[in-house]
Amino acid sequence: MSEMELFRAQLADLGVQNGDVVLVHSSMKALGTRRTPEEVIADLQAAVGEEGTLLFPALTYDNVTAEQPVFSSEETEPCIGLLPRVFMRLPGVMRSENPTHSVCARGRLARELTSLHEKDDTAVGPHSPFMLLPLYAGKLLFLGDVLDACTFMHGVEDIVRAPYLRDVPERYVVNGKERIYCRRDNYGWGSEFGRIADILSEPDLRKGKVGAANAYLVDTRALLAAAISRMREDPYAFVTDISRWL
Repeated sequence: MSEMELFRAQLADLGVQNGDVVLVHSSMKALGTRRTPEEVIADLQAAVGEEGTLLFPALTYDNVTAEQPVFSSEETEPCIGLLPRVFMRLPGVMRSENPTHSVCARGRLARELTSLHEKDDTAVGPHSPFMLLPLYAGKLLFLGDVLDACTFMHGVEDIVRAPYLRDVPERYVVNGKERIYCRRDNYGWGSEFGRIADILSEPDLRKGKVGAANAYLVDTRALLAAAISRMREDPYAFVTDISRWL
């Protein structure tokens, strides 16, 4: 079996199916492969098929800041890894409009998932591709032990109005237009989103391998319900106090 065939078989075993809507958090290094990013993305695209939609976060919080507040959907590169940077440049990819938390998508539902993000004045609001995923039975795929990178959980924090969040208005220039966005700052609290593994079980969270990487596939509808329920019991369930280290 070739490495391409192996990757595609592993994705199928994990539960990625034709027609799926899948947002990928990834560590290219964890895959342990010499294959190119383009080849890995082709495997992911093949797994969801022509009727599916593939998404990558295109976050720019390191290179678009209050000090450097200019964002271009076409030019500003993601700061979070190789696969998102390559995916952004591929033919047919659409990108949502947000200065720090944009998302790139390609496939049947790419326009529906990306075109409304500009309506939000927060990063992971109700119109963001992240929080639209449950409406389309979307899934989160983690390639590598990167559950802590679950940006979707920031949207859950907004929904339950987590008490540790503070609103910080900031001015940006987004695709040539000045806008004010509200940054959610979790003063003194560090995210512990890897704890989603404690509130989900199969089939809502499936574990396997893709290449050499540990891989996780999460049902966003199940995660949304379970995380809201958990945070209503304990608003601090997915954070830890880091103020003593600051």
